[in-house]
Amino acid sequence: MTFKYFFPILCFYFHVLKAQDPIILTKGNTNQIIVGKNILVLNDEGEMLDSARALTTKDYYSSKNNVPNVGFTDGVIWVKFKVQNQSTDSIYLIQINQSNLDEIIFYDYSDKNELSSVQFSGEKIKIDQRKYKDQYPIFDTKIPINTTHTYLLKISSGEQILLPLQIADVSGIQERNRNRDILYGIYFGIIIVMMAYNFFLYFTLRDKNYLFYVVYIFFVGLTQAVLEGYCYKFIWTNNYWLATRSVYFSSAFVSISAIVFLRYFLHTKEYASKLDNLANYLMVFLAICIFSSYYEVNRFSHNFTQVGIVLVSIYIFSSSLVVLRKGYRPAKFFFIAWFILVIGIFIFVLKDAGIIEANNYTTYTLPIGSALETLLLSFALADRINILKKEKELSQAEALKISEENQKLVSEQNIVLELKVHERTLELEGANVELNHTLNNLKDAQTQLVNAEKMASLGQLTAGIAHEINNPINFVSSNLKPLKLDIAEILLVIQKYESINPKLEIESQLLEIEKLKKKLDLNYLKTEINTLLNGIEDGARRTTEIVSGLRNFSRLDESQINFANINEGIDSTLVIVRSSIPHKVEVITEYGELPLVECYAGKINQVFMNILTNAIFAIKQKESMNNEKIIIKTYLENDLVCASFTDTGSGMSEEVKQKIFEPFFTTKGVGEGTGLGMSIVFKIVETHHAILEVESEVGKGTTFILKLNQSLNLPS
Repeated sequence: MTFKYFFPILCFYFHVLKAQDPIILTKGNTNQIIVGKNILVLNDEGEMLDSARALTTKDYYSSKNNVPNVGFTDGVIWVKFKVQNQSTDSIYLIQINQSNLDEIIFYDYSDKNELSSVQFSGEKIKIDQRKYKDQYPIFDTKIPINTTHTYLLKISSGEQILLPLQIADVSGIQERNRNRDILYGIYFGIIIVMMAYNFFLYFTLRDKNYLFYVVYIFFVGLTQAVLEGYCYKFIWTNNYWLATRSVYFSSAFVSISAIVFLRYFLHTKEYASKLDNLANYLMVFLAICIFSSYYEVNRFSHNFTQVGIVLVSIYIFSSSLVVLRKGYRPAKFFFIAWFILVIGIFIFVLKDAGIIEANNYTTYTLPIGSALETLLLSFALADRINILKKEKELSQAEALKISEENQKLVSEQNIVLELKVHERTLELEGANVELNHTLNNLKDAQTQLVNAEKMASLGQLTAGIAHEINNPINFVSSNLKPLKLDIAEILLVIQKYESINPKLEIESQLLEIEKLKKKLDLNYLKTEINTLLNGIEDGARRTTEIVSGLRNFSRLDESQINFANINEGIDSTLVIVRSSIPHKVEVITEYGELPLVECYAGKINQVFMNILTNAIFAIKQKESMNNEKIIIKTYLENDLVCASFTDTGSGMSEEVKQKIFEPFFTTKGVGEGTGLGMSIVFKIVETHHAILEVESEVGKGTTFILKLNQSLNLPS
């Protein structure tokens, strides 16, 4: 029983001893030494250890790979190894060829286990705060000849931890990093050249395939720059949040852009409809990857993204194969390109998963495969030009053939067409005669309708004038009879004075005349005669005003463009329509100081009369009239002369308001209107290049606002 447990413990003890063998530096091997198999690893999930305890603890396990894959941890990883210097140089550099580690603390212990130095690196340490301005963590150490140093590395990271550790002299590290930069410089040069070339083709051919390809290879190059730390070094320098998430963002975006490019370039909707529908679910999956990594970077984000990359690779590979089997030629290059890239992606994923060993070959497989894929896809797009050229030639040949056939058909049909054209011409001539006859009839009908509207307006005008003139004339005629009687009585007194006989007694005769004057009440006669004369004078004056208003309204010079006073035009129009305004309706005028307006004055007065007539009609339509008003205002607005007419009538619905300027549309009863009034108003407004605005609400009234330019270049 004792031997049963003793043997495994003994094996483990020797295994640990073997793992703790120091790395020996000799004169011939100081260029580059991979230390992966010589390190001890300890997973401190609770972060319970400090450097002193980590140095002495026995809980380490030894690495079996040149590039240990520690995976994910919620705590920290301690790495321990020893280096014995048997060379002729004492200055060395230790580099971790991994750019996405969050924080590394490097402890250097001398052969007496005394702490020589502590150095810091990782994405939490800004580039400009590092001694070596490189995206890879680099630590320097001084190992005296024939001594052994022990090194502790405390590593924390929210991402997968790979430990490609190497130790070398300064020239060896510089040479390796220089070769790395040259390799990626060539790679990014290929990406930039392909982007510029295909961007030029897009602007030349206006084919979206080239634009989608440019977007795709942009994200390809961006992803490689993120993976190798170049973005953190040159673009979002010192941005820790973006540094820890950019690898997931860029991986998801490159996958989405690859799907979009594939669907558009290979016409998967036509050649592989089921796979095309699957692409939508994949893009949703990738969007979830972006969303999850936005809030937290952890094992789930990493695995989710890796699964997404694998699924997209399989999807694109399968889609290109299906389309290729259906005979679409551009799919050949696409298939080969993705076959190469898929190999690189699988090797990269297997390397990250720790299934295969991480080394220079597995590390650079992805950028090499990506570069080859970029070139092959560019060839595919170039081949597409040849395909389009051949398709164009075939199309032109087919078009030429069709054109020849059409020409033959045209020559055969010319005679038939000429006969049909002749027949059709005769029919059109007959139809033209009939249309001319119809047009003349319509013109006559239009003339009659306009004349009817004019006659209706003239009738309304005549009735208004007759009513307005009749009042003052009646007033004059009614005063004439009492005036004659009063004058006759005065003449009787005068006659008495004339009949005085000087030969008779004067006093008796004068006494008789005085009695007559008292009888006739001569003082009252004087007052009454003055009153009657004033009434006759007022009637004559009102008659003169009506005639003047009529003259202003009619404007016998309306065929000429003249400057007119808008306020006077409104006043003359009110004189004409006054007789039709109900007694209970109050007309309120608020005139502003207006300049003269260049216009056809008579036609503008006609606009006023039609608007006022409609306002009076709208008020009369109300079931009960109570405090009804017509408010007329004139004012200047931005050099426009404005006249607004507001009534408290029945108002209009939106449907009616849209039709009021249409010919023959009216809301009046049969025989009350022709429906041409507002149509004529619209034409007058249009002739003056003016604006007529209408605001109305059912039951509350209507407002018309006429806006006129002060000076217009109107046709004479």
